[in-house]
Amino acid sequence: MVANKKETFDIVPSHLVVRAMRDSGYKNAAYAIAELVDNAIQAGATLVEIVCKEEDELVSQRTRRRVKEIAVIDNGAGMDTETLRKALQFGNGARLGDRSGIGRFGMGLPNSSMSQAKKVDVWTWQKGPSSSLYTYLALEEVESGDMEEVPKPERKAIPKEWLRISPKIAKSETGTLVIWSDLDRCDWRTAHAIFRNSEYTIGRVYRRFLARGKVQIRMCAFLAGQTEAHFDEYARPNDPLYLMEDTSCPAPWDRVPMFEPYGNDYIIKWKYGKKEYPIRVRCAIAKKAARVGHNAGAEPHGKHAKNNIGVSIMRADRELELQTGWCIGYDPRERWWGIEVDFPPALDEVFGVTNNKQNARTLAEYAMTSLDQIAEREGYASEAELQEAWTSDSDPRLVLLMVKRFIEENVANMRQIMKAQHKTGKERRYADPDSAEMKGTKATQKRIAEGHKGVSDKDASLPDSERESGIAEALKTEGVDTAEAHEKAQGVVSDGRKYEFYKVDLSTPEFFSIRPKAGVILIGLNTNHPLYDHLVTLLEQDPEDADVETLRGRLRQSYEGLKLLLEAWARYEDELTDGPRRERAQETRFQWGIVARQFFRED
Repeated sequence: MVANKKETFDIVPSHLVVRAMRDSGYKNAAYAIAELVDNAIQAGATLVEIVCKEEDELVSQRTRRRVKEIAVIDNGAGMDTETLRKALQFGNGARLGDRSGIGRFGMGLPNSSMSQAKKVDVWTWQKGPSSSLYTYLALEEVESGDMEEVPKPERKAIPKEWLRISPKIAKSETGTLVIWSDLDRCDWRTAHAIFRNSEYTIGRVYRRFLARGKVQIRMCAFLAGQTEAHFDEYARPNDPLYLMEDTSCPAPWDRVPMFEPYGNDYIIKWKYGKKEYPIRVRCAIAKKAARVGHNAGAEPHGKHAKNNIGVSIMRADRELELQTGWCIGYDPRERWWGIEVDFPPALDEVFGVTNNKQNARTLAEYAMTSLDQIAEREGYASEAELQEAWTSDSDPRLVLLMVKRFIEENVANMRQIMKAQHKTGKERRYADPDSAEMKGTKATQKRIAEGHKGVSDKDASLPDSERESGIAEALKTEGVDTAEAHEKAQGVVSDGRKYEFYKVDLSTPEFFSIRPKAGVILIGLNTNHPLYDHLVTLLEQDPEDADVETLRGRLRQSYEGLKLLLEAWARYEDELTDGPRRERAQETRFQWGIVARQFFRED
């Protein structure tokens, strides 16, 4: 029997390698495209263009536009023949092992390309586009065994449509054009989807380069056969710490920072090997003006911040990822703080940087694990014992524990500040007839008409000015801001309301306080009581700012909070062993139920 093809026994067959690399774990097309942008920036490009070529396609009796090719074009240094062939080899490249810049793994171009497409074509030039060298990789040829090495580059003209759509780069003496075709794994089918889903990522990953003017990143799309772009925009910096000016954050926070620095930068000079390297951690918290109003999270700037929740991991001025493991689930308040961890490529092994530059795995793992769990996993009885051992062994992971502590301490402090701001923030106006305050007022008026008199009723006939003054003074003694106290007093009197809620820090265990004043019943909600967070804070969160699962979770939590409240009352009665006291408590519950029934009938 004669084999058709030469049988080989490579330790790792190339077609299997390429197939495995296709599943290398890029989060989406934006992160795969970022690998090509990395190469361009590393090659000294000042202009990088991400271009989508679309074609009209008949889909279910309708004509739709579909992306057929994605290209990244740059005016970087270009490549010679040897460098070009190396760039298309998996695990090779001109900067293999280089710790001075963005890349060093030798995986970017082939890995990202094959993760999205079956074919990648590359043109590169160093003496004008007319001198361009060309080669390619094709998955089908690799799998069939017809392509066992990167084809030798040849002189080949760049297709005119790509030069027309990128006129600035077409005039550049040096540059590179990478085109992905046969896009079988791209998440998004249209140019609009690709760019709208990429603008956050591209702007955030390269925010420092964009802000410093080191590079411009253009995103554009054109229809096959046409010369004009129908989508054409330049990426703007997207800073998750919101400390930069001129960013993609919606107005008014596009021109000025929306956050302010929190505390001092934490700088660690860490010795690794024979050299010392800096690690910097900095924190930022939203300005109070950005959180003013009942529903700042639903405002455009609040929605922008929602997409930037997490700790930003920076390496060589490029963001690796936004780690969300440091955050509390879907708590919308997490958007109002930011932390950035910045380290050099020399510490890649310490932080666990992956070869696709999307993760710092070791730090991400520490975010999800308590210090006691880390100690137990490493075989130590306590955190202190772990730290002592790692210190004596000069274990490089010790620096991750230091970073972890700093992040957790500062996040906890910033959460407390935001919670305090929320408690003292302005309340909604309740002139709405469907509000609980107005319904309660109506029910109370009926009870008064039926002959039920209350302590607060005797002052209801005082002049409005006296009532406003008395209510404002009462609120101020409870810690309400002067301006807010007067605003509340004016509102409750002008609306004719019987009830006004406010927030108060009480040292007593009561969940709410009751103060009759000037014809009004002031109800203070104790923000220090655990029930406040289990019910009030939970239910105050904006429903439009959450997905269905989050809303379901809030409903479940609030229902459980209500049951705990009733259980606490039931236990209170159960512990009243004295007969008369127990009877009075039961009678109170009975009478309260009667009043509550009448109030709820107003709903």
